[in-house]
Amino acid sequence: MPNQQKLANPFYILLSLPSTAMGFALCVQISALSWILSTKYSLSIEHVGYVWLAGPLAGLLAQPIVGLISDKVWFWGGRRRPFILIGGVTASLMLLALPFLGEISSWTGVEILWTAVAVALTLDLAINVGFNPTRSIIADLTPEGEARTKGFTWMQTISGMFGVLAYIIGAVFGNYALIYFGVGLVLLFNVVPAFLLKEPRELGAASEVSSGPAVKSGRTNIPRLLHIYLAHAFTWLGVQTMFVFMFAYAQHALFPGTAELDEAQKMSLGQVISISFLIMNVIGFVLPVAVLQPAAKKLGLVRTHTICIFLMALGYAGIIFFGTTATTLYTLMAVVGIGWAAVVSLPFAIMSDSVDKARMGLFMGIFNLSVVIPQIIVSLFIGKMIGAAADKSITFVVCAVSLAISAVLWALLREDKAEPGEITMGAGGH
Repeated sequence: MPNQQKLANPFYILLSLPSTAMGFALCVQISALSWILSTKYSLSIEHVGYVWLAGPLAGLLAQPIVGLISDKVWFWGGRRRPFILIGGVTASLMLLALPFLGEISSWTGVEILWTAVAVALTLDLAINVGFNPTRSIIADLTPEGEARTKGFTWMQTISGMFGVLAYIIGAVFGNYALIYFGVGLVLLFNVVPAFLLKEPRELGAASEVSSGPAVKSGRTNIPRLLHIYLAHAFTWLGVQTMFVFMFAYAQHALFPGTAELDEAQKMSLGQVISISFLIMNVIGFVLPVAVLQPAAKKLGLVRTHTICIFLMALGYAGIIFFGTTATTLYTLMAVVGIGWAAVVSLPFAIMSDSVDKARMGLFMGIFNLSVVIPQIIVSLFIGKMIGAAADKSITFVVCAVSLAISAVLWALLREDKAEPGEITMGAGGH
C-alpha cells in the first residue's frame, strides 16, 4: 500500500491499531477487574492479588513462545497476523465474560474465585498472544532508527488516546459500559488492520535501509538487553503495584476509618480510580509524539526515558505524603503520567535497536518477562504485605522505591549500542 511504502502518518496510525486494541483490553481489565472482584463479589485484597497472578503466569510462557513461532511461520497471509487475530477475538470474548462471573460460576459449579482466575487467565493469555505480534509488526515494518522510534511513539499516542477514552467511559458511564464498548473495539481494531497491513515474507527485507550494527551484523547485543530488561523490570514492579492495589490505597486515603463502604462510596471509589487513570493516560498519549520523540532526537532515547522514570518516582513519592484528597491524587497522577508515556513507548525502541530483526518476535517475547515476573512478585508477595499493613500508603512506597531504582539503572545504560568504531544512525545514537 502507498502509505506503507512511504511510511506516511496514516500507515503509522493503522500500524498502531492492533496494539491499541490490546492496550484497551488491558485498560478495561485494570479499571474493572479489581473493582468488580472487591465490590460485587467481596474478594479480599489477597484474593484479588491471586486473580491478577493468573495473567503473568500466562504471559511468562506465552509471549516468548508466540514470539519464537511468529518469527518462523507464515500462514493466513502473514507472520504476525494469525496471532493478532486469535488474540483479539479471544480477548473480546473474555471481556464479555467479566460482568457475568457470578452467572458463569453458577452454571459451572465452580466457586467465584476460581471462575475469576480462569477468565483472567484466558484474558491475559489472549492479551499476551496478541501483544507480542502487535509490537513486533511495528519493528518488522519500519526501518531501524528514527522511523522505528516514530512507530512506537505513534503506537503509544493512538493507544493512549483510546486508553483515555476507556477511563472517560468508566468515569462517566461506569465500568460495565466500558466493558461492553471494549468488546467491540478490541475485535474491530485487531481484525481490520490485520488484513490491511502487508508483512514482508523475509524479515530482512524491511531493514535494507537500516544501518544499525545489530541488523548489519545479524547479532543481538545480549549484555545491553539484560541491562534493559532489569531496568524495565523495576519499572513494572512499581507500575503493577499501582494498577492492582490502587483501590486499596484510595479507599484508605479517601475514606479513612471506614471498614465497609456503602454503595454510594463504592461507586465514588470506582470513579476516583477511573479518573486517576484517565489523567495518567491523557498525559501518556499526549507526550510521546509531541514531546518524547523530539526530546529523544535531541537528548537520546535512554536519557529521555531516564528523566521520565525519575519524574514518575517523584510522582509516586508525592502521593505518599499528599494524595489524601481526590484533587491532589489527580494532580500527582498527572506527574506519574509523564513516566507512563515513556514506559509504554520508548523501551520498545531502545530494545528493538539492539536485536537482530530476524529474531525480533523471540526477543520481544523475552522482553515481556521484565513485565510479567514483576507482576508475579506483586501478586505473590507485595499483595500479602499490603493486605497485612494497616497503612495502605505502603502501596506507593513500593512504587516510589521501585521507580527510583529503575531510574538509576536506566541512567547507567549507554546511550548508543554501537561497539567501538561503529556508528549508530538511529534516533538518540552518537
